[in-house]
Amino acid sequence: MPVDTPLRSGAGKALLIAGTTSDAGKSVLVAGLCRSLARRGVRVAPFKAQNMSNNSVVTLDGGEIGRAQALQAAACGLEPSVRFNPVLLKPGSDRTSQLVVRGRAVSSVNAVDYIEYRAQLRTVVAEELASLRSDFDVVICEGAGSPAEINLRATDLANMGLARAANLPVLVVGDIDRGGVLAHLFGTVAVLSPEDQALIAGFVVNKFRGDLSLLAPGLDQLTAMTGRPTLGVIPFVQDLWLDAEDSLGVSGDAPVGRPGSPFGDDWLRVAAIRLPRISNSTDVEALACEPGVAVHWVSDPSRIQDADLVVLPGSKSTVSDLAWLRRSGLADAVIAHAKRGGPVVGICGGYQMLGSVIVDEVESGNGTVAGLGLLDLEVEFAPTKVLARIRGEAYGVPVSGYEIHHGRVRHSGDRPLLHADNGASEGSVRGAVYGTHWHGLLESNRFRQLLLADVAEHAGRSGFVPAPGTDVANIRGAQLDLLADLVDQNFDLDALESLLASGTPTGLPTICSGLNP
Repeated sequence: MPVDTPLRSGAGKALLIAGTTSDAGKSVLVAGLCRSLARRGVRVAPFKAQNMSNNSVVTLDGGEIGRAQALQAAACGLEPSVRFNPVLLKPGSDRTSQLVVRGRAVSSVNAVDYIEYRAQLRTVVAEELASLRSDFDVVICEGAGSPAEINLRATDLANMGLARAANLPVLVVGDIDRGGVLAHLFGTVAVLSPEDQALIAGFVVNKFRGDLSLLAPGLDQLTAMTGRPTLGVIPFVQDLWLDAEDSLGVSGDAPVGRPGSPFGDDWLRVAAIRLPRISNSTDVEALACEPGVAVHWVSDPSRIQDADLVVLPGSKSTVSDLAWLRRSGLADAVIAHAKRGGPVVGICGGYQMLGSVIVDEVESGNGTVAGLGLLDLEVEFAPTKVLARIRGEAYGVPVSGYEIHHGRVRHSGDRPLLHADNGASEGSVRGAVYGTHWHGLLESNRFRQLLLADVAEHAGRSGFVPAPGTDVANIRGAQLDLLADLVDQNFDLDALESLLASGTPTGLPTICSGLNP
């Protein structure tokens, strides 16, 4: 039942969640706040002015945004929209990124090029935020990286640059699990200019374990030193792992999720290759939702030896990552696995790598490159990107997914994996090697279970039985509710409501300033 709250009367309220570092907890805190407010009947929307991530989704309006904003939209009960993430940078190398504006790729830029776009992008960001504030009771904005990157302040679109332009109160969240959180919180404020400091209204501590009474004196001292309260201490919860913000947190040889015990007698072991420019790494999370399926990221050929299934995920730099696959010895390991009859699944860029030929004058400029040769597939890159949400059928059951890629199939001599509703065949199957351009396909529950049954048969795991009733959408919804519960129980929601209602804070002291010593 909706809770009576002043936040439901009138529009235009907003605040910014900034972080001491990348992966401090900004995305999940925004998702939790959005879910908490939505459960109280507040019309709430997420917003991230500028994101840098290769994990993206296709929106209903045919664009692409960061996956974290799609999760936050789901927390609000909304479909993903380019309004929620108007500027997206997709790194293709250490020096260049694809610039996506309002869902559409407009250029490949380096840091210097990007500066030239800043005036145009400031206008885009301001227009989209103003539009959201006119349509919703509350907009919860997420910063990018840390506002303490003072060398980037002049061109900042997502942190204090946004807060100053839109007059937003700011909460700074820090990850105590990394250590040094009190110094991180104090230091983040201290290096800002007095004008930026004036917007910092308080702090949030994330991933806390232990006795809160031991932390409380430190928080009291932080308040005494800065004049700003800590509005929440969010506990560490291992069960929150779906829909990571980006691939930077995906490390080689790390487990994905927390697998439940097998429904049958056998486990199914999945090795997902951690490519250097991995994109949409969250595709493998659907496999990790299945009881009895143990998924690990791998970056060493030896980890392929004992795997039942090898997954080649998407890549923002297919040809470059294919070259890395060969240099690392993983290509030979994958080929040997397939020749033994071991199952392999390739998704988007990983699918392209499994073919015989890649022609790329667009992304890498390397021209014709030999693939791994496990599928009779030829792919040619085109300048325009395919962006589509699609439905279809595979294994006789309905499936859905989305496409984000430059590669076009110019030849496929293998059996198709699925058939789209538009009548087109998609994907490839040759023996136990499967490939598709569709992201999100593994979230189609019945298809995933039938595919895993196939994989288990090829891998000789006769005791593996897909568990009935595993529903990825329900698991994601339960995680969002868990986030909201954590916010409800560990966050000062009255203070949050007052902050949203009153707008930017007043009378807060300036502490030592790195920008204005």
